[in-house]
Amino acid sequence: MNTRKLALTAAAAVALTAAFAGSASAQSRDQIRAVGSSTVFPFTTAVAEAFGKGGKFKTPVVESTGTGGGLKLFCAGVGPGHPDIANASRRIKKSEVEQCAANGVTQITELKIGFDGIALAYSKKAPEVALGTEVLWKALAKEVPVNGKMVANPYKKWSDIDPKLPANEIEVLGPPPTSGTRDSFNELVMLEGCKKVAEVKALVADEKAREKACMAVREDGGYIEAGENDNLIVQKLTANPSAFGVFGYSYLDQNRDKLQAAKMDGVTLTAENVASGKYEVARALYVYVKNAHVGVIPGIREFIAEYTSERAMGDEGYLADKGLIPEPKDVRESARVSAVNLTPLQL
Repeated sequence: MNTRKLALTAAAAVALTAAFAGSASAQSRDQIRAVGSSTVFPFTTAVAEAFGKGGKFKTPVVESTGTGGGLKLFCAGVGPGHPDIANASRRIKKSEVEQCAANGVTQITELKIGFDGIALAYSKKAPEVALGTEVLWKALAKEVPVNGKMVANPYKKWSDIDPKLPANEIEVLGPPPTSGTRDSFNELVMLEGCKKVAEVKALVADEKAREKACMAVREDGGYIEAGENDNLIVQKLTANPSAFGVFGYSYLDQNRDKLQAAKMDGVTLTAENVASGKYEVARALYVYVKNAHVGVIPGIREFIAEYTSERAMGDEGYLADKGLIPEPKDVRESARVSAVNLTPLQL
């Protein structure tokens, strides 16, 4: 190692030590702190509770801040004032990794915990309905093609798009832009649905401009940002049988006595259809660990061991009971080894 590299390494070590030293010492926080996705929140909370019952370490504090908000907090720096773990309902972006690195968070371990299907849920009091990505795009896009032009979305009722659909006002309660579920919904529903409307490609020739137009959501009340509290969406759907809500499979699974999910392009949202790839509106879920905090904030390595255990993440594990859709066993084992060894993320 040359002199310059030694100096940089020494400087990094001093900076890391300083982050945990003095009045804001590591002893000022003796329990793990996790932030991030509202979708991953119930899974990490379940692991935190099981981990705390072991008695060796305090139960971790888990906050639901949304994926984007959580990664912003996670990437803000090293030290007890910053969270140790970020839950995410999409993969971390290159720009977020770069922001982490700029703030001294240079080594991150990625754990893919399983899969989730995005539900378009509605009250069990309402009749069954089948939708699709094209219909949803036409219902929620800011602009749609009409008579050879892109115009402000004129559709007020579902039946305006297709006479076979209910003659109810279009009202979809969903996550805000800071949410990983919103990012996934934009890519899996808005973008894919838009691709099925040939006129859009003809009217917006530039690919980047077209992608931006496809993912622009209407702001006239058809789509309502309902915050990061998915339980609140469940309550609103129960109160209003004509509204739809966007959230992860686990919230649907836990509220099947009140809610049902629309078929998407003829496919029912089930764990089996998500795992097999038949249900198209599905994504992977992640947990990110700040390696610099391991061995300083107590219990992080042991917490990851609990998270990746078969009793938690397995086919019959307690996370499956919460609605997590497990990965195949060989993939889980590979993820376990990588996470427990704190293998740094490579994008």
